[in-house]
This record gives sequence, C-alpha cells and structure tokens, in this order.
Amino acid sequence: MRYNAPRPGRSDLLRGHDPTRRSAVLEHDPQIADQENGQDAPATGLDAVNQQLAAAYPELSPQLKLAAGYVLEHPVEIAFQSIRKSAGAARVTASTLVRLAKRLGFDSYEQFREVFQSAVQAGPVELSGRASDLRTLASQTDDQVFLDVGDAAFDNIGRLFTADNQARVRDAARLLLEAEKIAVVGFRDTFACAYHFAYVGRIAMPNVQLIRGQEGGLLTELAPYGEDDVVVAFGFEPYCAETVRALDIARSGRTKAIVITDTLRSPLVPGAAMTFTVANATPHFFPSILSAITLIEVLLAECVAFGPDDLVDNVARFESRMRAMGAYVSNE
Repeated sequence: MRYNAPRPGRSDLLRGHDPTRRSAVLEHDPQIADQENGQDAPATGLDAVNQQLAAAYPELSPQLKLAAGYVLEHPVEIAFQSIRKSAGAARVTASTLVRLAKRLGFDSYEQFREVFQSAVQAGPVELSGRASDLRTLASQTDDQVFLDVGDAAFDNIGRLFTADNQARVRDAARLLLEAEKIAVVGFRDTFACAYHFAYVGRIAMPNVQLIRGQEGGLLTELAPYGEDDVVVAFGFEPYCAETVRALDIARSGRTKAIVITDTLRSPLVPGAAMTFTVANATPHFFPSILSAITLIEVLLAECVAFGPDDLVDNVARFESRMRAMGAYVSNE
C-alpha cells in the first residue's frame, strides 16, 4: 500500500498547546539497532540516548543497569536533579552515572544531562481540568478508588499525545501500509489489545491477521511472515513468554516489529523497528491497557487517513456486508 503525505492544512494535534507544568519526557525509540561494546559516539537527542541505553542494557554491569534503569524510567528527574540526588534515587554512586554517560560516548555527565533538559519542552496534553472535575465529583463520596483510577487514566492518556508520538505514529502507519502482511501478537492481559487491533484493522486492511498461538501453533502461524511483513506486538510486565517467543520467530524471518510495551527495558524491545512505551499506571491490580487501546485507534486512524482510497472502500464494503447479513440491530 501507499502512504500519502499529510494533506496541506491538516490540523496538528499539539499546535498551539501551551502546557502549564513540566511533564514526562518523551521516552520512545523508533528503531533498536545492534551496537558494539565499548564507547559509542554521543547521541544528539533523547530518542537516540534511549535507543543506546535499551540496546546496551543486557550487557551492562549490575550497577550500570541500576543507573540505566533509573534514567529510562525517570527522564524528567535526570533533567532537573543534581547528579547526587539522581544517584541516590537510583541507588548508585555519582561516579556510576558518570561512567554510564561516558559509556554512551559523552565527555561528561553534564553533557549527557543536557540532552534530557533540551527534551523537556512539549509535554502531554493538559487534562487537569477534566481531572479536577473528576476529583470534585469523587470527593462527594467515600470512593477514593474511583478518584484514583480516574486520575491515572487521564494521566496515562495525556502522556500518549505528545508531538514526538505524533511523528512516530505517522512513521508506524507508513510501515503498516507498506507491509504485505501484518501479524498481531498479544497474550493474556494484552490479548484484548491484539484482538482489538486485528479486528478493527482488518476491516480496512484485509492483510491483518491475529496470531493466537493455540496448541503450539505459534511457529506455524508466524512461519509465512518475512522481511516484507510487519508484526505488531503488545506486552506489559509481567511479560508473556509466548510474546517474546513470537518476536524471536519474527526476527529470525527478518520481519519488522512494532512493539507496544511499558518500558524500554522490556524484553520485547531488542530488535524492534519501532517501539512505543505507553503509560499503564493504575490502582487496579493489573496494568491498564487504556493507553494501548487509544494508541491502536490513533495508528489505525492514521492508516485510513493517509493510506490509499481502497481502505475507505474496504470499510464501506464491510459495513454493507454486515448489515446485509443482519449483524446489526436497528434502534428504530
């Protein structure tokens, strides 16, 4: 399929946005590449730093892993805290952070930190007004859980809609539209994400296929996928062994992977063509999939908006077929 460039005059989701508070730094990477051990050339942006950290993480010493994990999870703090405070929070020494910076090719920790400081510019869409309304409603009852879940949901969604992610979504849509076949993988708690992507995506793009992996059929289902195809994989901690196995199979066939996960330390990240890390905080005992579902909607909407005209025709044919088969009940 063909990816059409954004049409002139299309509104930018974040244009004119004036955030009133600092927020989470963009922490997603477009591509994970194999890197040699030793000191690399210094990265010029936060994406590149995160990419280097994620690729190097498995080979780091225990102390450097602690430092790298803190950097990946707390980019805002790295940008504004002193090195001693960040080191204390990461449970390492200040010299360990310096060693990590130099491992990534920086001359000093200050040079490393400047990358994070310059990235703290565009934050998530401000949803404090709606969150404040929710707080007012919830405060009238004794149900604090209701309030906490609502606050977490608004924050998770807000962190998704950044200028950085807007560009990433377009790149991911381009990958999907250029793919001959698209496999979708997600097990246990993220099966709902995979199913939603496959069901809705297949309406417009018949080359989308849900991988179920039942009865040991994971290898058989993924065997036909190769370098002209894409696998979309979902996984949050605790990570499913089946999802990791599926990505191993895809990687062996040189299939490009788009990974939706919760951190760049996720075992799903290595080898991915693109990675989206989505916030999934919640008072609930299982990770929230709200941001992942929203990302699915944005990705598929982008595909239809900028893909070939036959995607719209596919949607129209699907709807007509469902109505003709009596799949929908009229409210008249």
